[in-house]
Amino acid sequence: DFLRNRYKQFYFESFQLFQAVRFAVDEINKDAEILPNITLGFRAYDSCALLQYDLEGVLQFLTGLDRHIPNYRCSSGVPLSSIIGSTFSAHSVILAYVLGIYKFPQISHHSTTAILSDHIRFPSFLRTVPSDIYQSKGLADLVVHFRWTWVGLVATDNDYGQLGIQLLQKEIVKAGVCVAFNENILTSYPDRNAPHIVKIIKTSTAKVVVLYAPSADIVPIVKEMVKQNVTGKVLVANTGWAATTILSVNMFSAALTGTIGLAIQSGTIPGLKQFLNTINPSMSLGRDWTKTFWELAFNCRFISDKNETGSLDTNVKECTGSENLESLQNAYNDVSRLRPTYTVYTAVLVVAKALKDMNNCKNGEGPFSKRLCADIKDFQSWQLLYYIKKVRFRLNNGKEVYFDKNGDPPAVYDIVNRQLSPSGDMRHVKVGSYDLAAPPGNIFTINTSSIQWNSGEIQIPISVCSQSCPPGFWKAGRRGEPACCYNCVPCPQGEISNQTDSFTCIKCPWDMWPNPEKSSCLPKPIEYLSYEEPLGTTLACTSTISSLVPVIILKLFIQFKATPIVKANNYFLSCLLLLSLSFCFLCSLMFIGFPKPENCLLRQAAFGIVFSLCVSCILAKTIMVVFAFMATKPGSNQKKWTSPWVSYTIISICLLLQFILCITWLSLDPPFLEQNTETQPRLIILQCNEGSPTAFWCMLGYLGLLATISFVVAFLARRLPDSFNEAKYITFSMLAFLSVWVSYIPASLSSQGKYTVAMEVFAILASSWAIVFCMFVPKCFIILFRPSMNSREYVMKKGQNMK
Repeated sequence: DFLRNRYKQFYFESFQLFQAVRFAVDEINKDAEILPNITLGFRAYDSCALLQYDLEGVLQFLTGLDRHIPNYRCSSGVPLSSIIGSTFSAHSVILAYVLGIYKFPQISHHSTTAILSDHIRFPSFLRTVPSDIYQSKGLADLVVHFRWTWVGLVATDNDYGQLGIQLLQKEIVKAGVCVAFNENILTSYPDRNAPHIVKIIKTSTAKVVVLYAPSADIVPIVKEMVKQNVTGKVLVANTGWAATTILSVNMFSAALTGTIGLAIQSGTIPGLKQFLNTINPSMSLGRDWTKTFWELAFNCRFISDKNETGSLDTNVKECTGSENLESLQNAYNDVSRLRPTYTVYTAVLVVAKALKDMNNCKNGEGPFSKRLCADIKDFQSWQLLYYIKKVRFRLNNGKEVYFDKNGDPPAVYDIVNRQLSPSGDMRHVKVGSYDLAAPPGNIFTINTSSIQWNSGEIQIPISVCSQSCPPGFWKAGRRGEPACCYNCVPCPQGEISNQTDSFTCIKCPWDMWPNPEKSSCLPKPIEYLSYEEPLGTTLACTSTISSLVPVIILKLFIQFKATPIVKANNYFLSCLLLLSLSFCFLCSLMFIGFPKPENCLLRQAAFGIVFSLCVSCILAKTIMVVFAFMATKPGSNQKKWTSPWVSYTIISICLLLQFILCITWLSLDPPFLEQNTETQPRLIILQCNEGSPTAFWCMLGYLGLLATISFVVAFLARRLPDSFNEAKYITFSMLAFLSVWVSYIPASLSSQGKYTVAMEVFAILASSWAIVFCMFVPKCFIILFRPSMNSREYVMKKGQNMK
């Protein structure tokens, strides 16, 4: 515990970076082709991750002494070529302001903040890691790829975190992702405000949280997540901590397993592992750091030279300096996937390449005034900066190194996933890449099946404010909430949505209707009174059979035309009436079946004329009964009105008036076939539009007028003395006829589609049957079953009784 507290700020990764610089410089000096007869050296400065120490170190480099004197350079001899650092973006911004004044080259291996891409404000800053502009875009693409639309954002409260998270938020909002919360890691707080942030993460419905911060600021957050037992959350990491080994301890596995994010592209450095294992505490360069590392790595203590008491904590052994580094497996000698180490190694190679280009310059071919070259033993900082910006070479892995006009390298990232190994250790597994230098189709590549999620499931976790709306629904936003929070509302009647998460519904064409799921439009069923359906079949059969009844009665009348009952009831008018009744039954067939245009044009007119003939015959018979009675009175001169031509004239006049009405109707506003989609939107009702409703009701009203006159006259004449007085039969038949058609009016107005047609067919059949039954059935009964009542003797006897 003593050692852990004493050295809690010593990071093996940082010590590996220092050794990588040593290794790179050693390689350069061994290669006679790079800088022949020139030895490259370096000075290392430990800032302890504090801004004031970083700034003090830069000023010391510029001054050339162990103390800093601003605006003075006190050293002489070999100049310092450049500064590699700082690790932290916020520190690099301050250093870049100072170094930019002197045009002194600064190459950072880890600072990614987008503000440093401004080459006007920071003219001497370059870096070997991509800018956060690209990182934020890559993180946004990662969120969008997994279809996470409800995410939380957490970032440090400095330029690095705020600029990065703003760029990320701009990209994800543009892609339709909503932010559940946006919290800041307060670097001024010892606990980084972790309890509040973790409470927000735990209570939020967002399953995905993007943490945009350096690893040092992430540690308190993860510790608090473990403390509050936060599980089931997917953390998305930026390059600041996605692949850091600081967070790879087992106590963090519950919170960090399944974390996915972008990491600086990894690389390998041949020979580095052997070099790392050659250090020992006796070496002079970086001795204090090496001894600290040794004590932590081997859990031992060196006896102080000044206090050599030999007394040691019984739990800690003494360091000998001869311990075997190859036996260790830790972050220091792990070179399987080098990231910051590889970028710092690249930064040293960039400086060496620039110095080489400067050294190879020939006077008269130089880039400076009068085509002169810089003296490598006494050059100005701006001269080396020129060569660094022009550097272009390939590393051992084939990656090309160069800088754009803003001092940024090509943007290439690894997509890494934190997974638990079978042994229980946490490891970083590369599952894809984000390479903006690749062809358009290969910029973003990821192997989803190789990802291990926090839940342990293979399926991608879902993080949405509202579940997706299936086809047939549309997204209705909730007032006062982000666009990703919505209700799924069924499409209105007659509209569909054929894709998931539709914002609107599409109205189906007039001849189509949605399926039950409202996901597609189907052709509307066509409805009409068909012969094939039971109702149509029943009515058609009834009409056909019914039409035969008047014909049978007519045959009976012809057979017994010489009998008194047939003669007494006006034989010729009865025959005409029976024929018209047969046609009345048959005309109902024009209303059944597929409504053709010619059927629509003629059927109502045919119905009106045939029924006018029928009712006119009844009216004529009624009037003839009255005239016949009047003619039998003594001294009456009304006998001429009993002539057959009077009845024919009545029939002709009544029929002519209806004919004129129908011809006028068909000429001015004729009926036509229409496809009705208003009555029942789900159907196309094929129906005959009557054209002029006024003409239709006038035609029907005219029939009613004739029937009413017949009824009134027959009612008044019902008690006239006669052996076979038809008036009472006409009275009942006209009463039934009028009752049927008066009932038809409200029934037809309340029915729809084919049932309106069926109502009219039923009215035609019922009214026709009313006439047949009331007027002819009693006579047929006497003819067939009471022949004695149909004799001349019976008639004469009845006549005498009446007198």
